[in-house]
Amino acid sequence: MRRNYSVTTIDYIDLFCGIGGFRLAVNNASAFHGVSSRCVFSCDVDAECQNAYLENFNERPEGDISKIEPQEIPNHDVLLAGFPCQPFSIIGKMRGFRDTRGTLFFHIARILEAKKPTSFVLENVKLLSGHDKGKTLNTILETLNDLGYYSSYKILNALDFGLPQKRERIFIVGFRKPCDFRWPTGGARMKPLKEILERNVPKKYCASDRIVKSRQKHLRPTSVPTIWHENKAGHVSAHPYSCALRAGASYNYLLVNGKRRLTPREMLRLQGFPENYRIVCNDHQIRKQAGNSLPVPVAEAVLRNVVECVKGIHSGVYEKQKHMSIDGQSFCFEKAVYNRNEKAKVASR
Repeated sequence: MRRNYSVTTIDYIDLFCGIGGFRLAVNNASAFHGVSSRCVFSCDVDAECQNAYLENFNERPEGDISKIEPQEIPNHDVLLAGFPCQPFSIIGKMRGFRDTRGTLFFHIARILEAKKPTSFVLENVKLLSGHDKGKTLNTILETLNDLGYYSSYKILNALDFGLPQKRERIFIVGFRKPCDFRWPTGGARMKPLKEILERNVPKKYCASDRIVKSRQKHLRPTSVPTIWHENKAGHVSAHPYSCALRAGASYNYLLVNGKRRLTPREMLRLQGFPENYRIVCNDHQIRKQAGNSLPVPVAEAVLRNVVECVKGIHSGVYEKQKHMSIDGQSFCFEKAVYNRNEKAKVASR
């Protein structure tokens, strides 16, 4: 039997946690609403990410989620997951679990079915929205609906939330009970690169003379700090912000003023990690970790609204409400529950 949670505490789990971007975001969002937050479970298969997480949060995440039974995971209010995007092995007529088996999302669904948290927030690459002509995302949303959640998704850009990085990510949120949720609109002033870039950078971050000269064939040095980006076609552009950090890209695809690579601290700043975040891994690993991470201020903005809804649900604010409101659009909650129950009966025949 699920225990009653205190309105003053938000318990959450941090799946595919990486180096803790979601954890920083939910802690900040909870503090904004005057409630405490507690991570009751975390996991990631990458040993280097585990080392960084341990150093900064005094907790080593568990490993492979596929080897952990859902019932072993503690009860929680909010499930967080920046899950890697895998092509679904089956996109068919049956939907539900049978369409997600063999993917990492399947393990999220198993936990939602077993533990039934009040809410969840999932994060992934923007391309998920169009993968397999939208069928993959539709299967995810159908599965979440069948599990009893009202779900919504939105693509958000880090540039709109104060970070000097053009990084678009898809966020999916869901709730088990009626509430009023609105997506954040952004509009924050972009932090200038001069507040991100370090001074007196070691020479090891400088690009070779050959690389610098090849870049300057396309562009001239700018009077203000810029980050030069070379795409796969060889086109070079300069912006007062960074294009998206990528874990597997060329070491030189982003160059500060066309001359040097980003330092580990600069990459973490571009993702919104605080100055007191401790760096314990080598440059290669930090580059990979930052490229896989989520932009913390974007996740925090989403979670502020999620935490507000969770607080309202637990305190009974929406107890008599029969409609779910997501970003101003109202849905009949009782009708949705009825439809889900009817589908479950048909599937069991």
